[in-house]
Amino acid sequence: MAFTSTKVTQGLAKVLGIDLHYRHETGSERVTRGESVFSIGSADTYVEEEPTAWEWIRDVTPNGRELKNYFIGLFPFLRWITRYNSQWLIGDLVAGITVGAVVVPQSMAYAKLAQLAPEFGLYSSFMGVLLYWFFATSKDITIGPVAVLSTVTGNVVIKAQAKIPDVPADVIASSLAVIAGSIVLFIGLIRAGWLVDFITLPAISAFMTGSAINIAAGQIPAMMGITGFSKRDATYKVIINILKHLGRSDLNAAIGLTALAMLYIIRITCSQLAKRYPSRAKTIFFINTLRTAFVVLLYVAISYGINKNHRHKPRISVLGDVPRGFKHARVPHITTDIISAFASELPSTVIVLLIEHISISKSFGRVNNYKIDPSQELVAIGITNVLGPFLGGYPATGSFSRTAIKAKAGVRTPFAGVITALVVLLAIYALPAMFWYIPNAALSAVIIHAVGDLITPPNTVYQFWRISPLEVVIFLAGVLVTVFSSIEDGIYTTISVSAAIWVFRAFKARGRFLGKARVHSVIGDHLLDPAGEDKEFGDRPERRNPAENEDSVRDVYLPIDHHDGSNPEITLEDPYPGIFIYRFSEGFNYPNCNHYLDELTDTIFKKTRRTNPNSYPRLGDRPWNDPGPRRGKLAESTDHLPTLKAIILDLSSVNNVDLTSMQNLIDVRNQLDSYVAPDTVDWHFCNINNRWTKRALAAAGFGYYTPEPEGSVMTRWKPIFSVAELGGGHSVAADVEAREHRKALRVAAKQEGQPDDDIEERRISSSDEDSLDKKLNQTKAYGQSHSKPSKIAVVQGLNRPLFHVDVTAALNSAVANANRKNH
Repeated sequence: MAFTSTKVTQGLAKVLGIDLHYRHETGSERVTRGESVFSIGSADTYVEEEPTAWEWIRDVTPNGRELKNYFIGLFPFLRWITRYNSQWLIGDLVAGITVGAVVVPQSMAYAKLAQLAPEFGLYSSFMGVLLYWFFATSKDITIGPVAVLSTVTGNVVIKAQAKIPDVPADVIASSLAVIAGSIVLFIGLIRAGWLVDFITLPAISAFMTGSAINIAAGQIPAMMGITGFSKRDATYKVIINILKHLGRSDLNAAIGLTALAMLYIIRITCSQLAKRYPSRAKTIFFINTLRTAFVVLLYVAISYGINKNHRHKPRISVLGDVPRGFKHARVPHITTDIISAFASELPSTVIVLLIEHISISKSFGRVNNYKIDPSQELVAIGITNVLGPFLGGYPATGSFSRTAIKAKAGVRTPFAGVITALVVLLAIYALPAMFWYIPNAALSAVIIHAVGDLITPPNTVYQFWRISPLEVVIFLAGVLVTVFSSIEDGIYTTISVSAAIWVFRAFKARGRFLGKARVHSVIGDHLLDPAGEDKEFGDRPERRNPAENEDSVRDVYLPIDHHDGSNPEITLEDPYPGIFIYRFSEGFNYPNCNHYLDELTDTIFKKTRRTNPNSYPRLGDRPWNDPGPRRGKLAESTDHLPTLKAIILDLSSVNNVDLTSMQNLIDVRNQLDSYVAPDTVDWHFCNINNRWTKRALAAAGFGYYTPEPEGSVMTRWKPIFSVAELGGGHSVAADVEAREHRKALRVAAKQEGQPDDDIEERRISSSDEDSLDKKLNQTKAYGQSHSKPSKIAVVQGLNRPLFHVDVTAALNSAVANANRKNH
């Protein structure tokens, strides 16, 4: 059957004109003595197989077990719920009740940012904390209304109502939650949570900082009782109008300013007390956490005293009627008109849903030593937003402040969300009468106090500058655009500029030419004296060569221009006349292949000469771009320059290649072969990380030497392979055994009360005396020996002699065959 299939394939290829054997992997059918032969008796021949399309399909197609794990993975609580215990329950109870006391006043305040009645914030909080724990991979996250997303929702509601004024605000908000939640849920179900990684830290920080300034500025008028202008204008306009109308402040300012001051006084006092009395830090933490609930209750009492006889016309602005129970529970009303009204705002809403939640969950996961699954987190917030509107909820995501409180309160599992849901449920049914007296100024103070933590402090910005100055510019640009335009424009600006810089770096990636330097390993506290004198540390003199073992001397390859920060006093040159080592810096694909190869060829033409200077016998034979010297003048002598012999490409940063990059590499190969004619250039590749990259290079004709043209003198081509010992003195097993032996000797020396500083030299130096030559002489790999042979294996396939394991192997092979080239 296989034979028939092969015959059919070959016949079809012949009809279509496809050459299945367009390359000879050995490079030449004329094998001279020793050529392409790996004659080691104890070595197994290893031919590297190319990856196939069917193999790739098999790898990416999930099998039955993977599908089962996928569906089980949608409900992470199944992994821990069966082990739930009383100790976990106590931690979850404390954390759940603590967060519940904070989320009730915050959620009602945030609902006002979304242009909704306060009860919708309670509904969103209830559904968020109740549903999240089923799908959570984070124990700390608290889902619910947040300031930034509520502000974005409010902007969407205002713009949509301008187009469809007959549709209530809560219907628009619930439709937005369902559509945005469905998009996020889909991204999570297809396990594309990696998309969030496109949003950079500067973008997140700028978004948070700009949004916090925007929200705080918008809440100052309500906190101060100032009216007469729009609080939804650009931030800078709101600030200007606040200053213009500051004289309109009324009694609400007394409530708002004192509430804000009290929140900060309690916070600062508790922080100082916790440092002064560390034994009572836990109690002080809970007092600090409950400051929001305390302040709201205090001003509810004050408001009751002021307004109890003025319910028809309150003397200070209050929250008003909050219905008991879920009065807005319904199937969400979604129409094409509603969707089209906010379609242009949908991307910003989805981005805010993603970046707030994922950035918070990742941060707390690292702090508390667990790993979150971004895709599963998207499933969690997607389902929360899809089902929340059935009880009247609007868009919700992870809250930074409540998550921090939950983590510090000692939460043990995501089940704490159920406890918080019970607290919110109690508030919905038992406290609506009290909610009427909550001062709006106090709620505005709560919002301003909460968003203050989202502002990136100057010290953090300075650290950003130390790490990446350019990204600080992106951060500042995002903040300024948010302040002078809108939150949505700020998001788009930072993400777009970050993406543009990434693309620019990809297109303008620069490679590095490497030179060779011989280095010696020295003991960490050994100083190299220019005079070569010994140094002393305390009472212990240091020898001039603390590591005289031959393994301490090795060749390293550093950028010739020293742009990596290496010592410029170290002189680096091309490792061998006519041989160049070039390392790619950021992949090798269509955006940057031209930039790389132009730099490569320009440098080669400057440092080498044409192999046959008489290749242009007549003036008219010269190409226009190489016209030669002016008439009557002699050409500049290049006899001191070497001819090009080989190029070594270090692909350590290359994970894949494409058609464009390969075609450009083929073109450069042909260009350089013409430059060195009648010779050819040997192309060596090292540190290849991907089998598909090897397949692409081999398909393009790389990986084996170029056969000599017809009529040329037959010369011997020397294949140089890297081999590894499967046993013997230089094998990994021998190294492990030697380390264990040294460790045992040190332990024994300590037990005997002897110093162990020089134990390796005194006791086992004899085992390390054998050089590599001695080892090779004792093995049957390269001939007969009376010693016990060790097993030798080639590291890479014999069918790809110009693919090497590292730069050293590539250079050895290039130098070994350099003499085949004309001089």
